[in-house]
Amino acid sequence: MIEERDSSAASAAKKPTSWFGRLLDWTPRWVIVVAGLITGVSILSYGLRQMLIAGDETTIWMFGLFHFAGYLFFIVSPVEILYARMVEFNHALVLLWTVAVGTAILGQAIDYLIGYAFSDTVIKNVIGEKKYRRYYNRIDRYGGMTIFFFCLFPLSSPIVLLVAGMIRYPARWAALFSLVGLSIKYDAIAYLVL
Repeated sequence: MIEERDSSAASAAKKPTSWFGRLLDWTPRWVIVVAGLITGVSILSYGLRQMLIAGDETTIWMFGLFHFAGYLFFIVSPVEILYARMVEFNHALVLLWTVAVGTAILGQAIDYLIGYAFSDTVIKNVIGEKKYRRYYNRIDRYGGMTIFFFCLFPLSSPIVLLVAGMIRYPARWAALFSLVGLSIKYDAIAYLVL
């Protein structure tokens, strides 16, 4: 009698095997991803439109929009070049640095949250257990230093923050190491340009 109840509970808890059933299980996650993609494309479109209207003049506002979009892992672009160009044209350096680091941290926080939300699905269905273990061991072994060093170089930190979210690395430490690494990177770029 007890075994019958256990088997019926197990069959009720089984996940649907059809593609539509799996899609319905992912609905909240898909809504988040689609909303993020629409937001990213909208930001870039708005920015391009505003830059075309204003001519070649790039404002701090437009810089912030492009910089934020460049730090999303699905729109990877070398925004450090744009920062160096803005420093070269003598824009307010403290304001420019604040916008650069602030939008980078915001973009990386979104990357971390996407990795955190998609961890089970991504690990099992996309990257596989072997790759997951390799990344997990690297971040587990070196901890925040991995995030710090990847934030010092262009094009790599958004993906590392995505993986950090997937493996549930503590968010406050990820944000701290990211902030320190990005601050040093943008200070060094400003120093080299000036």
